[in-house]
Amino acid sequence: MRAFVVTKYKEPLQEADVPEPTVGEHDVLIRVEAAGLNPLDEKIRTGEFKQILPYKLPLILGNDVAGTVISVGTAVRGFRPGDEVYARPHQDRIGTFAERIAVAEGDLALKPASISMEEAGSLPLAALTAWQALVERGKVRPGQKVLIHAGAGGVGSIAIQLAAHLGASVATTASGSNADFVRTLGADTVIDYRAQDFEQLLTGYDLVLDSIGGETLEKSLRVLKPGGKAIGITGPPDPAFAREAGLNPLLRLAVAGMSGKIRRQAKKLGVTYEFLFMRASGDQLRQITTLIDQGVVRPVVGKVVGFDQTPQALQSLSQGGIRGKAVIGSS
Repeated sequence: MRAFVVTKYKEPLQEADVPEPTVGEHDVLIRVEAAGLNPLDEKIRTGEFKQILPYKLPLILGNDVAGTVISVGTAVRGFRPGDEVYARPHQDRIGTFAERIAVAEGDLALKPASISMEEAGSLPLAALTAWQALVERGKVRPGQKVLIHAGAGGVGSIAIQLAAHLGASVATTASGSNADFVRTLGADTVIDYRAQDFEQLLTGYDLVLDSIGGETLEKSLRVLKPGGKAIGITGPPDPAFAREAGLNPLLRLAVAGMSGKIRRQAKKLGVTYEFLFMRASGDQLRQITTLIDQGVVRPVVGKVVGFDQTPQALQSLSQGGIRGKAVIGSS
């Protein structure tokens, strides 16, 4: 089976022949037809997350998949060969930059009927991140004010639509050239991050979804109202994440130190900061599927590349300029 693997941190992906996936009794074997490209894949490739995601090399990358079921394990009841499905595999079982992958039944959902394989392949990680931030953690309600950074990006483009559907007033940061685009997604207020300072223009927000970190995250705390919450998806990781990930005591201490400054700033302002490392969930994907097939949320695919172009496409993510997601697909 062909796949793209990380053989050494910071080195380009290498195409290799790898063993066929092992299919357990609760697993579904999928022929990969589309796979989303995510900043997380690039962070793993460069070793940025190796302390909190201790993968063994060589490693097949890829955190999004859409494809067709080839076979199912003996205990699988919800899927059968020929089903069109999509998933974000569990973090310990990534590897969608390959011809086939085995995914646990519980992490899988039927593909939305109204969209293409490439569109479905763009969705799982970004849509689950938005869902877990806004619905599960943020508990967004009608009338609340939500700020979503990088609104034209993969997570942002889905999060704007979901927040608007939940009844929130949505502000976002984007380039001036993307202002009209993010408004079509449901943004009420658009801040041109190149020409404007969102901290000077926004106040009294209930929730911020931050995908940038650094100074942007620090400023985000200051636009929140007392009791508000900032959720970061690029870090720094917090003690709650370290506990949930089962990190050893030394790593837990190190993680607490990484986020100590931002948590102290939040506490002083009367707000909170949480790190979100999204998790796989077939149940949540099924709820997202309903919204997609109802036309409430639409995937945004800015670029589709062939399988052979995977290494170059992954490294080009840092250059930006793509609306929504880049996807490895057949067209």
